[in-house]
Amino acid sequence: MEEYTLLRQIADSWGLLVMFVFFIGIIAWAFRPGSRSEHDNAASIPLRNEDAPAPRTGDGPARKEEARNPQ
Repeated sequence: MEEYTLLRQIADSWGLLVMFVFFIGIIAWAFRPGSRSEHDNAASIPLRNEDAPAPRTGDGPARKEEARNPQ
C-alpha cells in the first residue's frame, strides 16, 4: 500500500472523527454555564470609549452612574 493511500484512509476515517470531536468541544465551550458575562464583555469592546470606558457587564446601576459622573 502506498504511503499516500494509507494517509488518505486515516484522514478519511480518524481525521473526520477528530474534527467532529473538536467541533463539539468548541460548541460546548461557547455554551458552557457562566460564560455569558465573558461574551457580553467581549461584545462591548468595540463600543468602549478611550476617555471613559464602558462599564463591565454585571455592574449595578450605582456603579454605572459612578463611572459616568466621577467626583
